[in-house]
Amino acid sequence: MANSIDKPVVLVLMGVSGCGKTTVAAILSGRLDWPFEEGDALHPQSNIDKMHAGHPLTDEDRAPWLEKVAQWVEARLDAGENGLITCSALKRPYRDVINRRGHGVEFVYLAGSKETIAARLAARHGHFMPPTLLDSQFDALQEPTADEPAIRVDIGPAPSAIANTIIQTLGLNTTTEKKENQ
Repeated sequence: MANSIDKPVVLVLMGVSGCGKTTVAAILSGRLDWPFEEGDALHPQSNIDKMHAGHPLTDEDRAPWLEKVAQWVEARLDAGENGLITCSALKRPYRDVINRRGHGVEFVYLAGSKETIAARLAARHGHFMPPTLLDSQFDALQEPTADEPAIRVDIGPAPSAIANTIIQTLGLNTTTEKKENQ
C-alpha cells in the first residue's frame, strides 16, 4: 500500500461524529510528519450553526464543504505531498467527491458501536455537534465497500494503538523510521 516513498497519499479519517477522527489524525500527523487539516474547520458557518441548533445537515448543506475538503486533498496531491484530513464522509457519493481523481486517497473508516460513540460524545465539551445528532449520523452512514480505497479500523483500542494499526496496515513510514533510514 502507499508509503512515504511511493506516490503521495492523503488519508481521510472518516466516520460518525465522536469516533476519534481528530485525535487519531493528530497522532498520525505527529508520527508521519504530514500536514493535517481538521475538516470541520472547512464547514461554512451556516452548517455549524445548523448542527449547533440540533439539526442534521442535508446533502445540499454538505456540498460546499465536501468541495473544500476535495480541494484540500487535491492541493496536497498536486504539490506531491502526503496529508491527513478529517471528514465524516458518511455516504459513498461524498467519498466519490473527495476521491474524484480516483487515486491518491485512502479512507480510514473509524468504526465503533453507537453505544461507545454516544458515551464519547456525552463526555466531549466545546464541540458544535450535539450528541442528539448521533442517530442521524448513523442513519446516513454507508460503510465503505470493497471497491473503495478504504480500510476499516475498530475504535476500541486507545488512539495511539489505532494510529499504530493504521501505520502498519498501510505500510507507512514514521518520522523515526525515516531518520533511521537516512
